[in-house]
Amino acid sequence: MQIKVLADGGSMAPGPALSQKLGPLGINIALVIQKVNEATKNFKGMKVPVEIDINAATKNFDVKVFSPPTSELLKKELGIEKGSGAHDKIKVGNASIEQIISVAKTKFPNMLSRSLKSAVRNVVGTSVSLGILIESKHPSEIQKEIEEGKYDKEINEEKTETSKEKKETLNKFYLKVKEEQEKVLKAEEAAKEAEKAAAAAPDATKVVAEVGTGAKEAEKPSKK
Repeated sequence: MQIKVLADGGSMAPGPALSQKLGPLGINIALVIQKVNEATKNFKGMKVPVEIDINAATKNFDVKVFSPPTSELLKKELGIEKGSGAHDKIKVGNASIEQIISVAKTKFPNMLSRSLKSAVRNVVGTSVSLGILIESKHPSEIQKEIEEGKYDKEINEEKTETSKEKKETLNKFYLKVKEEQEKVLKAEEAAKEAEKAAAAAPDATKVVAEVGTGAKEAEKPSKK
C-alpha cells in the first residue's frame, strides 16, 4: 500500500488524514512521522512530496522523498517567502545563473529532462511566474541565451556557487527595480484614491444648478 502526502519539510505533524489511513493498519503513526521528518529535514520551510510504502502484513514501511516543487526550491534559494502576484510588473528577486543551476541539480533526478541544460531551462521557465529576474534580465531573455550556449560552461561545470561580488551586483540592480516598482504602485494607489474621491463627491455642476434654481425661486414675489 502506498500513501502520498505533501509534508512540511522536517516538521510534519500528526493529522486526521494520515491517522485515518494508518490507524486501521496498526502502523505506529509517531514512528512514521519521525521517519518522514528525518528524511525531509534538509527541506525545512518547504512542502515536500513524500511516498510511504507500507507492508500491511509485516507492518513495515519505507519512506521515499521526492524533491520539492521547483517554485519552493527557488524561493528557498533566494530567501523569499512568496512569488509575485503580478509577475508582469512586480519582481521579487534577482537570481544568478549559478543559483538556477543549483535548483536544477536538485530537481533533475525527478524531472523528465534528459540533460542538466534542459533542467536549467525548466527552472528558468518557473522563474517567470514567480516574478524572478535572472542575471538582472527577464527569464525569457535568459532562455534565449541558454539556447545560444552562453551559459554552457557554467552548466557543464555544474557551478552552483555565486561570488560575493556578483551577489552584491545583482542585489543592487534588484533594489533599483524594487524602488521603481514601489513608485509605480504608489502612483497607481493615488490614482485609485482620486477616482474614489471624485465618485463620492457631488457633481459640482448639479450643485450650482440647484443653488441657482433656489435663488430664482426666492426672488419670485409671493402670491397672496
